Amino acid sequence: MPDHPSDRIVVGVDGSAPSGAALRWAAREAAMRKVALTVLHVLPPGLPGWGMGYAMAPLPPDYGEMQEEQGQRVLEAALRVIDETIAPGGLGQVRSELVFASPVPTLVDVTNNAQMIVVGCRGQGAWRRGLFGSVSTGLVHHAHCPVAVIHDPADAPIDSRGPVVVGVDGSPASELATAIAFDEASWRAVELVAVHAWADFAWQDYVGLAWPDIQAEADETLAQRLAGWRERYPDVVVHRVVERDQAARHLLEQAEKAQLLVVGSHGRGGFAGMLLGSVSSTVVHAAQIPVIVARQR
Repeated sequence: MPDHPSDRIVVGVDGSAPSGAALRWAAREAAMRKVALTVLHVLPPGLPGWGMGYAMAPLPPDYGEMQEEQGQRVLEAALRVIDETIAPGGLGQVRSELVFASPVPTLVDVTNNAQMIVVGCRGQGAWRRGLFGSVSTGLVHHAHCPVAVIHDPADAPIDSRGPVVVGVDGSPASELATAIAFDEASWRAVELVAVHAWADFAWQDYVGLAWPDIQAEADETLAQRLAGWRERYPDVVVHRVVERDQAARHLLEQAEKAQLLVVGSHGRGGFAGMLLGSVSSTVVHAAQIPVIVARQR
């Protein structure tokens, strides 16, 4: 995987079930990678909706202290979850941080100095669900390092023996996704499924050819894209999947039997034609397994 300026994984927590799932996943990921883990709780100043409509009164004088105490309880609970998840000595340095700021800009800024950032797909309570949903969406579009979005495993138990799935389209973002996917498959000692969806608009250069012929050529191109990575990771068994169009649907179908899905943050035309901008957004919200969106500086 490409070098990063800091050997740490950052996980955003808020006390919700998806946040807890993100925390456990991040702890295992940090232990597997042998890097530090930073647990970050971001509290927006004030109350949701304060200053709008009926909420015009000044905040209680002790509100800041109450908010800080609540934030510290969230972090203390998070550290207990880590202790329950990782055996003693299995994880390196663990830090916890409480920040009063706007969540999305704060977490995006943190990604300048992180190997990966991990968040739940939504947050605590009605207003928090919208907030944390916007956090994961904001990071997917603006983070400066890979973003892992974790769903609550209670929704759909994950088979730890399942493969890692990656979307490949030949773009730089796809190349980073491929690097991450091979790393993850190697660390987990599982197989890798590389999915390439051939978009309809790429057919203009293949008028008169039947789909089996195009599929065979696309599969050969995909094999060439993966050849260097297979040499670098001889321990990883790779399965190539070439489909016609609808990249998100095919990735989600493969994800039904997988433990992790990796996509680029955006794609391009050319040999793949897989528009990973829309694809990544779709799979992040629809997948029931962890999704890593391969963002970089």
